[in-house]
Order: sequence, then C-alpha cells, then structure tokens
Amino acid sequence: MGASLLPALLPAGASQIRIGTSGYSFEDWRGVFYPERIGRGRMLDFYSGEFDTVEVNSSYYRIMHPRVSEAMVAKTPDGFTFFLKLHESMTHSRDASGGSWRDFHAMLRPFAEAGKLSGLLAQFPYSFRPSDEAFAHLSDLGRRVEGIPLAAEYRNADWFVSEHLSRTSDMGIAPVSVDAPALKGLPPRIAVGGLPFGYMRFHGRNAGHWWEGGALRYDYDYSEAELSEWMPGIRSLVEKSGKVFVFFNNCHLGQAVRGARIMKGLVEEMER
Repeated sequence: MGASLLPALLPAGASQIRIGTSGYSFEDWRGVFYPERIGRGRMLDFYSGEFDTVEVNSSYYRIMHPRVSEAMVAKTPDGFTFFLKLHESMTHSRDASGGSWRDFHAMLRPFAEAGKLSGLLAQFPYSFRPSDEAFAHLSDLGRRVEGIPLAAEYRNADWFVSEHLSRTSDMGIAPVSVDAPALKGLPPRIAVGGLPFGYMRFHGRNAGHWWEGGALRYDYDYSEAELSEWMPGIRSLVEKSGKVFVFFNNCHLGQAVRGARIMKGLVEEMER
C-alpha cells in the first residue's frame, strides 16, 4: 500500500473522541435499533446516520473482496471511518501467508483511498502472553501493516504492567483499554496506553458466561454509573494523544448501541 493511501487517524476538524460499536449487521438488532423490515444491505446506511465510526469484526473471520469494501465505503457519509480487525491467522493461529496479507491489503485499499480507514485492531487470545516471541510477532505485524495505525487488544492480565504496555506504545502500537468481567486472569478495568492514540473496548461484565464463549459472553447492558467510572480514564487518554476510539462489543440484543449512546452523552457532558 503506497504512502499516499496511509490513513489519517481523524479527519481535520473531527471530534477527538469517536464512539461506535463492534460490528453493525446483527439480526437481533431489528426492532431494537434497526426497523424490523430493514434489508441487511441497508443496515450500514442506517447505522452511519447515528454513529461516525464502526469496528469491523467480519474481517477476522474472512478477508473480504475489495468490491465488498467499496460497497461499505459507498454506504457511509463523508467523515465516517472504519477500524478493521486483523484476520485470525494474523493474531490467533499466527500463520498468515504472504497471499493472505496481499488480499488483506487489497481489502483495505478502498477504505484508505476514500479517507475512511482509521486503523486496524489486532485482538489476541487469552493464551497470548508477553514474551520475546510475542513482541517479535508484534514487531512483524507493525511491519506488515505498512504504516497503518494499529491497536493491540490483550485479553491476558499479564500484559497489564507498565513495562509491557510502554513497550507496546514504543513500537507505535496502541494498547487497548478493556472493560470485561472482574475475573482472575482478565485485564483490569483501567485506561492504558493513549499513545499513539487511545483505544477502548467494552465487552460487558457477564462473568457467568465469559469462559464458555458464545453470544452470551457479550450479553450485558451497561448502566450510566458503570460507564461514568471510565470518564477520568478517557480524559487522560485524550490528554496524551488527542485521539480516542471507543467501541462497544456487548452486541447481544443491541446492548452495544445503548452503551454507545450513554457514552456519547457522557463525553458531550465532559466536553462542555
């Protein structure tokens, strides 16, 4: 990907804090967020009428054809931006081929050419722990994304010490602040990183279903009080880089939309 296609983190004049959801194409959002009879092909149009960014999770499962990327770009207004998740072969099995990387960059090109690519997310599994090998893999990812802003989400609490987080930031990769259940081994609910930008993901606090995985892991409805706890952390991340992305992954039954709306209100109040 040529230098002319490298994305800006935020378009000129945009808000410092962007808030959205992790995905948008969910059948159980009908009647909760989307109209009941909306076609799947119209969901992104509708979503972008309220939110100005989205985290694309589908790229974790399959690398989309560039024509799909072009269609997504066309359905969103100027100023809307995307974060795309790295494919699972890049973060979980960690055996992505050169061909997979070429296809991945071809998928990104329409987003970048339209100025709508904010960056990429590397979501690592709980089994991914800090080590020389892990940092070597992070370094390789940083090289392969060719200058596109990259965030790394660690699901294991061992990463959440200043040495590992600072080393991540020093590599030009943004550590992700994580809101998840208060279970042994999971990340603490603290704002981390902030350089080269801030990145936060809200998964819900459904401790009873976390380790079994599946959709119920993300069945959780945040209260305003719970999200208010994060406002000092968001303020600190903004002060470090001026750029913060906040995504809600508690997508079960549209709860991510409600969380994002509450957070937008809290941020607006903070900025007044």
